[in-house]
Amino acid sequence: MKIAIVKERRPHETRVAATPETVKKLKALGAEVTIEAGAGTVAAYTDEAYAEAGATIAPDAASAIAAGDIVFKIQRPMTAEEGFDELGLLRQGQTLMSPLGALTNKELVQALASRGVTSFALELIPRITRAQSMDILSSQANLAGYKAVLLAANNYGRIFPQMMTPGGTLAPSRSFIMGVGVAGLQAIATARRLGSVVTATDVRPATKEQVQSLGAKFVAVEDEEFKAAETAGGYAKQMSPEYQAKQAALVADHIKLQDIVITTALIPGRKAPVLVSEEMVRTMKPGSVIVDMAVEQGGNCPLSEFGKVVEKYGVKIVGPANLPGELATDASALFSRNLLNFITPMVDKETKALTINLEDEVVKGTLVTRDGQIVHPSLTQA
Repeated sequence: MKIAIVKERRPHETRVAATPETVKKLKALGAEVTIEAGAGTVAAYTDEAYAEAGATIAPDAASAIAAGDIVFKIQRPMTAEEGFDELGLLRQGQTLMSPLGALTNKELVQALASRGVTSFALELIPRITRAQSMDILSSQANLAGYKAVLLAANNYGRIFPQMMTPGGTLAPSRSFIMGVGVAGLQAIATARRLGSVVTATDVRPATKEQVQSLGAKFVAVEDEEFKAAETAGGYAKQMSPEYQAKQAALVADHIKLQDIVITTALIPGRKAPVLVSEEMVRTMKPGSVIVDMAVEQGGNCPLSEFGKVVEKYGVKIVGPANLPGELATDASALFSRNLLNFITPMVDKETKALTINLEDEVVKGTLVTRDGQIVHPSLTQA
């Protein structure tokens, strides 16, 4: 079993798919590991550290990928049209383990199938207990929620906590977290640690108790539709226009009083829902800050711009390009452990070879292409 890791070349990407720690553990599984020179430099992992862990350092991406039967990546492969042809370096019979955005990047999935690449889309790891340690979305979202609050604090012209000073008392900030998944829960906890008065909203009823357990107040229209607003996989359902209108009215009243708004709402395979309209932004206090964590999928606020901080109606709107990438060392450490936990059950203890069990729930949930075919049910249904 030969594993290759290359330097990530997409804009704003600073992470790497293996660390010296996981290289040692992959070696213990019986793998040979090849890493492109400089792959971990931005994340503070040196070539020397990788070499000491037992990896072979390759001079470029082509030689690294050529040395591997299995390729680990943080981002989906780039194409020649995107500036560097990573896809073209993959060969028939290789296995790719990477987030692919498979539900929306169907041309990439077809190209992988056509090249005879076996590919696993790591964003599709099922939300089951056994797979928690493999869940790249949760590990990266946790860090993103933390960093989003720090970005908000950095762009906010006042302090977060209440402060008693000789010149008088400074009131605490008010933070509103929209979407209470992993990122939202971490944002709540971080804003609370910084001393903000925190409220949060989500369409899933199970989140109310979670919000309250962190010392925040829950804000939502709690009608019959709300009580059934969660999928079996733990994701938010698409809500009816009627519910969206009621929720928007409640949020519009609440948002006028907020200093910080952090939006985290994503629906897998779809454009991010609009949570903060332009009219809502108009009503916010001058100096307020919005951090739109969904900007890469269209944004929860139509005024946010990818990779930029813009000011509209006196409100700063932050559209971060890659929040986990701003914590590259820790984000890489968590992602690489997720990958290690993902591949370990597939390694035959005697032969040390990769064995793909098509009856395994994690394999079925993530396997996208194999033997020249697209095999994932979500992509093969008419």
